[in-house]
Parts: sequence; C-alpha cells; structure tokens
Amino acid sequence: MNLENNIENNMKNNIENTVEIKNDQKNFLNNTISKIINNGIDIGIRALLPDLIENQIIDIKNALLENGLKGGIQTAINSAIDFGKSIQGIFTGNFENVNQINYAISKGGILDTISDIIDLASDKAYRKNIINSTINNTIKQGKNIILDNISNNIQKELSNQSSLINIMQQNIDRWKEYYSNKDFNNMEKEYNKIEDQFDKIVPIENLIKEIREIELLHNLIKNNGQNFNISNQEKELIKKLN
Repeated sequence: MNLENNIENNMKNNIENTVEIKNDQKNFLNNTISKIINNGIDIGIRALLPDLIENQIIDIKNALLENGLKGGIQTAINSAIDFGKSIQGIFTGNFENVNQINYAISKGGILDTISDIIDLASDKAYRKNIINSTINNTIKQGKNIILDNISNNIQKELSNQSSLINIMQQNIDRWKEYYSNKDFNNMEKEYNKIEDQFDKIVPIENLIKEIREIELLHNLIKNNGQNFNISNQEKELIKKLN
C-alpha cells in the first residue's frame, strides 16, 4: 500500500507536467533556436567584417541586439511556431514529432522576419551613431551569410533531434523487452540512458508520457526490492497518471 500511495502522491505533479508540455516545447525551441540565431550572427559579422578585432565584433552584435534584434528574435520564433502549428492544424498546441517542428519553422517565416529585423536594428544603430554607414551597409547587404548560417544550423539541430529521439525510442524499447524478461539489471542500464538523454531532447508529448510511465514503473520495482509482482491496480494507476 505504501508503494501505491507513493504513486498517488506523484499524481498531481505528473498531471501538471503533462499540461506543461506545450510550454516545455516552446521554451526548448526558444532557447535552442535563440542560441543558433545568436551564433549565426556572431559568425556572420566575423565573415562580413574580417578586419575587426573581437571587442569590435562584440560591440556591433550588442548594438544590434539592443536596438531591436533581441526582442525581434523572440517574436520571430514565437510567431513562426504559432503560425506553423495553425497551418498544420495542431490545435492541442503540442508538436507530435520533429517533422512537424521542422515544417512549422520553415513555413513560419522565421528567416524572413530575422532578415527584416537585422535591417531595422542595423539602421537604428546607425542613426544613433553606434555604427558607421560602411558597417551598416555591409551588414544589410551581406546578411544572407548570417541567414544561411542560421538556416543550416537549425536544420542540423532538427536532424540531431531526430537522431536523439530515435536513440531514446530504442532505449525505451529495450527497457520494455528487459521488463518483459524481468531482467532488472539491464532495465537499470537502459533507464540510466533514458535519464541521461531526457533533457537533451525536445519534449514530444507521446514520448514524454511513455518515459514518465517507465519512470514510475521502474522506481516502483526498484523500491520494492526488484519485485516484479505488481498488482493490476498499481499498473492501471500508473497508466492513469499519463
């Protein structure tokens, strides 16, 4: 009964976590894509202005960020994600796979928006005499270098996410196989792999629910002295949590 009570005590947190998958996805994508965009700007400015020293590059990037680029990046990402969901008919608000995310980003106009924001931020920094006309024109005329870098790295990241999710699914399938064979030692190995990779993958609803179910079942067996004699009531309760 204590083990069952422990499961029930986790019910509220697990339900809340399920509801928050939409926000988790948005935060993950915001953080990931923001880093890619910032990196693309770094690389692009260095390529466009190779004669500048590091401090000057940082100053120019900061000038762009402080004059509209930073806020524009977040707006571009959020708008692309929301628009992409709407044209795919994802009314639950949760992406179900990486292909949907890829489609949302590609059709959401994120690169076009970033392109416009670069122009606006560069012009604003120029009007404030933070950058000169040569740098302003160079950035605007050569911004495709920045945009191409951003586009390529977004695709690399999404490809990487597909690979990580495939590996995660393999770990899950192996865990289930070992669970069927009541092989706890190998279950533990696969479970540790799942835990290690969990924070590295974009939160996909069905996958997250499956992982949570495994987490509850695995810890139930572990805390019960590796006893696989689990009641049907306990199994049903675990499923209800997801």
